Amino acid sequence: MIVPQSGVRVLVATKPVDFRKGIDGLAALVQEHLRLDPFTGTVFVFRAKRADRVKLLVWDGNGLVMIYKRLDDGKFRWPRIEDGVMRLSPAQLSALLEGIDWTRVHSRRVQRPTAVQ
Repeated sequence: MIVPQSGVRVLVATKPVDFRKGIDGLAALVQEHLRLDPFTGTVFVFRAKRADRVKLLVWDGNGLVMIYKRLDDGKFRWPRIEDGVMRLSPAQLSALLEGIDWTRVHSRRVQRPTAVQ
């Protein structure tokens, strides 16, 4: 599975989209409806009305990449359907794509060591 590196911004469009849209249609949706720039390296996650499908859109530095996944059995766990976007950590996105409950994945903050006196 393709998993984004830590530090990459991941945004989920919480409202289902028309899954007939391709790269250009999803990029236009990011610009027009979400009012964001699809060419920043942010991973944009889209869901279909059927909760077993997901599309990812990301700029890799020289082109847009779209990833499509459909689960054979089961459904992805999605946030409540509403307008807008929701931020996930790369670890939460990885869990979502594996069909795991991403709400149980939490990022750990590592504290910077202090100088010993």
